Amino acid sequence: MKRIMIGMAVLVAIGIAGYQRIEAQAGREVVLFDGKSIDGWRKVGDANWHITNGYVEATMGGGHLVSAMPYTNFQITAEFWTDAEANSGLFIRCANPTDIGADKCYEVNIFDKRPDPKYRTGAIVNVAEPKVHIDAAGKWNTYDITAQGSHLVIKLNGMTTVDVMDSKFPSGHFTLQYGAGIVRFRKVTIRPL
Repeated sequence: MKRIMIGMAVLVAIGIAGYQRIEAQAGREVVLFDGKSIDGWRKVGDANWHITNGYVEATMGGGHLVSAMPYTNFQITAEFWTDAEANSGLFIRCANPTDIGADKCYEVNIFDKRPDPKYRTGAIVNVAEPKVHIDAAGKWNTYDITAQGSHLVIKLNGMTTVDVMDSKFPSGHFTLQYGAGIVRFRKVTIRPL
């Protein structure tokens, strides 16, 4: 009986994963973080990610929450809140989900006080400076990130900060990063294109 139950649980898990892939292939929005659990995300590093008040927060350590699946063409929407000292971001198209950096993925930055402000909040580090400077600290903000082929568009609170062509990283996982300060994410969704 125990083997049958385990077998059924495996089939259900496979079915759910298959359903998520069908949903993703159909171009429908998929909720990746619902404010209740970080199940399905891989932790890389030692950031102290925890759920509180409907968001995931980190305040110590350093690292990433990495998506379970890789994506090629997509639109990600994520709400975030940081304090003034925060260093964070979303990394997209990370081919190796355990080896994450701005030289291996696109880093959509959240770093108002970056020592070299060239790639501050709203930028893609080492690719494109933000067209407008928006300070994110102390309020909820929304990133809309679209990657379709080599075309990358970043919108922060509805304002386009980056619109660039770059083909270095064609596909991969995406991450929510914690580097310093207080960082919170909520309502993270993806819509494959």
